[in-house]
Parts: sequence; structure tokens; C-alpha cells
Amino acid sequence: MAPLCYRRHRFPPDIVQHAIWLYLRFTLSYRDVEELLAARGLDISYETVRRWVLKFGPAIARRLRQRRPRPSDRWHLDEMVVRIAGKRMYLWRAVDHEGEVLDLLVQRRRDSRAALRLMRKLLRKHGFAPKLLVTDKLRSYAAAFRRLRLTCRHEQGLRKNNRAENSHQAVRRRERKQQRFKSARSAQRFLSMHAAVHNTFNLQRHLISRSTMRIFRAEATAQWQDAVAAA
Repeated sequence: MAPLCYRRHRFPPDIVQHAIWLYLRFTLSYRDVEELLAARGLDISYETVRRWVLKFGPAIARRLRQRRPRPSDRWHLDEMVVRIAGKRMYLWRAVDHEGEVLDLLVQRRRDSRAALRLMRKLLRKHGFAPKLLVTDKLRSYAAAFRRLRLTCRHEQGLRKNNRAENSHQAVRRRERKQQRFKSARSAQRFLSMHAAVHNTFNLQRHLISRSTMRIFRAEATAQWQDAVAAA
């Protein structure tokens, strides 16, 4: 894949990349990023940061996803309610047993058709079927499971799906920081970028030693630098 092109931008690539990293990596608003850059003597408008994220963010996310190893074959599926433009919608998400975000989909309904659409997208994207599928007791999952004729084991239960439930916390934090998402399209676009960056820097630091964490952090930083490499 060709390197990203930062030509005809007023600021050098390192500053553009740092601003995008701040916004996607941490729970910050565009104005928060503006203030952090201003503290370093950089007079950059929050609107400029927004344009950088919209222009380069999707391409960076694609590069990060391409560099990720194959996820595990134990998938957890769950849906959460989000308010978008005053309307009740559902964010369907899938993670593996290590917390890796596999995919997500913003949809209007919470039925078997919506579950089927998510599961088809997962199978098409990853190219293999899981050995274990864990969901809550929503019947839509079982209906979609039968429709796809999957042969893997399907477990249902609220506590069994804690991995997916806990993975919603990062999304909730960003939703509150952004004062809710403005449209389904913008929510899908942002959350796809956020998931790619989250997967890269999700180090599970409570399970590893400090020395191991430094190694993993250096590897994650190297992946980010490769993804944002300039032409």
C-alpha cells in the first residue's frame, strides 16, 4: 500500500500524525487536542484537527487492521443502545476472548435481520468461522446462527458474555465525551477508526509485567508509525 501523502499541508507530517493519534488514542475532544497542541506552542484550530482525522483516519485504521494478527476463534457478540440525533439505535459489536474488536455495525433494529447482517460481515471480513460463539439470550442470535448453518458451539448467557459487555465501556466513554453521536454514518466511521487504534494499543497491562508492557508498547508504537508513514 502506498504511503500516505501529506503534501500541501501547512504543518509537517509529524504534527498531523500526533494530533490524530491524540484524538483516537485517548478520550479527548477536538478542542482538548487543540489545547494540548497550544501548550506546545502550536496554534492549530480544533476544526483543522477534525479535518485531519476525517481525511487520514480511515486510511490509518485500514493499515492498522492489515497489520493485526489473526484473531482468536472464540467470538463474543453483543448489542448496545445508542442515541443518535434523538433516535434510539443499536450498536452491534463483536470481540474475541482477548478483547480484540472484530467488527461493529450501527443499525436501527434489534432483530434477527440485524444479527444476521453482523455475522455475515464478520465471516466475510475474517474469512473463517469461529469454534465458539458466545451471546446473550436474545433470540435473534440463535435465528441468525441457524440461518447461516454454523456448526460451531453456541453458548448463551448474560455472565458468559461479560467479555463483550465490558468492551462497551470504551465506546460509552467516547459517546459521553462527544455528547452523543450526531449521525449513524459518523458513528460508524469514528468507531471503526477507534476500534483499530484501540486494538493496537490494548496491552492488557494488568496481566503482564512492566518489562513486557514496555516491549508491547514499543511494538504498538512501531505499528502506528508504519501506518502513518508519509510519502
